[in-house]
Amino acid sequence: MSRIAVDLHYLPSLEFFAAIAEADELLIFPKDLYQRQSYLNRTRILLANKVETLSVPIVGRRPRLPMNQIRIDYGQKWQATHLRGIQSGYGKAPFFEFFFPYIKDVIEAKEDSLWDLNQKLLTICLKLLRFPVKVTATENVEMGGETADIRGHIVPESPFSKRNFYQPVSYTQLFGVNFEPNLSILDLLFCTGPEAGKILRDSIKKQ
Repeated sequence: MSRIAVDLHYLPSLEFFAAIAEADELLIFPKDLYQRQSYLNRTRILLANKVETLSVPIVGRRPRLPMNQIRIDYGQKWQATHLRGIQSGYGKAPFFEFFFPYIKDVIEAKEDSLWDLNQKLLTICLKLLRFPVKVTATENVEMGGETADIRGHIVPESPFSKRNFYQPVSYTQLFGVNFEPNLSILDLLFCTGPEAGKILRDSIKKQ
């Protein structure tokens, strides 16, 4: 049985899903501290003329708190901004109308904590990808030698090419002449639909 300990990202990247594509179980840790400048509250989507970063605003400027205590700041109209951006980028994608309602429902549900938002979005994405992986929240730091711990590995400040998880496989995107790798999982789902899972497995970097 393959178990991987992961950070709970917001609408994770293709690199994240390539890294866990063959896992039987994911371990997530509600007591892990929130890290600024990370993928915990941000994701990247493709618009007509640029790659856009969508960030979920949180309460407090530099909170050194466990993930499940990080509150989302609804004083900012981020939900409308994110949904409008996703619709602008992918409204004409082949599988947008099938998958968007699932994402929209979670974003509009107004989850109190970043942890709950990310966990629900991860669950939906795994379902849409048809990845039969179990997700287990745990506080147990002692995971045993059979668990791969990739927490803290997938970070914005260093390119995916320096890590051993993801080797881009191109697919048809809506915009641009050149393929843009490692966007949010939304890009792959909306553009390729039922082929997304196979593309991710083909994207696993060969060691």
